[in-house]
Amino acid sequence: MGVTIKDVAKAANVSPSTVSRVVQDSPRISDETKKRVRQVMNELGYFPNAMAQNLASKNTGNIGIMLPKPNDEEFNHPFFPEALRGISAVLRMHDRDILFSPASNAVEERRALQRMVLSGKVDGVVLLSSRISDELITWLYSINFPFVVIGNPRPLGLERICWVDNDNVEIGRMITQYLIDKGYEDIGIITGDLRFVVNIDRLEGYKQAMEAVGKSTSRAYMAEADVCEDGGYNAMLKILRNGKPSAVVTVDDMFAIGAMRACRDRGYVIPNDIGIIGVNNMNVDQYITPPLTSVEVYAYMLGKTAVELLLKRIEIGSEYSDHVIIHGRLVERASC
Repeated sequence: MGVTIKDVAKAANVSPSTVSRVVQDSPRISDETKKRVRQVMNELGYFPNAMAQNLASKNTGNIGIMLPKPNDEEFNHPFFPEALRGISAVLRMHDRDILFSPASNAVEERRALQRMVLSGKVDGVVLLSSRISDELITWLYSINFPFVVIGNPRPLGLERICWVDNDNVEIGRMITQYLIDKGYEDIGIITGDLRFVVNIDRLEGYKQAMEAVGKSTSRAYMAEADVCEDGGYNAMLKILRNGKPSAVVTVDDMFAIGAMRACRDRGYVIPNDIGIIGVNNMNVDQYITPPLTSVEVYAYMLGKTAVELLLKRIEIGSEYSDHVIIHGRLVERASC
């Protein structure tokens, strides 16, 4: 059950009627009391239904987007500008603008989202990822505010959510099966942060493909990495300390590029000694040596579809929900 007006009143040491008057910005309530009550509302995550309805019906012309922290390597990942390009293309057609809100940590991220929504600056929000336990999604859901997720919010068990994603289990299975069909035997994997559903799903696809042909998935050949080239480099070194797999699945091209560098530094030739495959089909993939086999995930289309779903949710109301799956495409090159 969500936070109620009585919970706010108790925490602020006022009556429920006082909280109601603060919500209405009544001149009968002192500024000091208003400040204290609003602080408690913010801390508890209380958002009255009436306020939610008013914000949802008011057309600000703005759509909010939660970004990774600006100094994070993830912020510089080519996926994000491509997704944003798709979002921007749709919003231009509808004469709407984007309001960005970066944050440096999880606490600041939630506060930034609440400020954006509570201030009435946006008509809806785009979330660029989905975690196993995602406070941003659950909070927006609890206040019935229009939002869309680029990612699968499945683990939260919530209904009536708009979202768009690749079939990441299928992608993990596809790239692993590709290596199996190429004749590779001992296949390892470099995955990203397993708090994010995309990485969990691609790992699951890898396991399914391996198990389907009776191949073992040794933990010695599995490594988790930060979303950057150095993350892939260090993860590959960790795997190589445990032996030499014949090939490695990486769930992101950044990992793949780092892994290839680690293999070269250890004297291995790609793809003769070790095959490498990635996901995201970054523009640079065709220019590295050897060119990287990868999966096109259509980031532009993910962004475009996400904001189209959000605009429908804003127009139709809370009864509207939908999701779209965009399938990846294998792009064969010379790294395996």
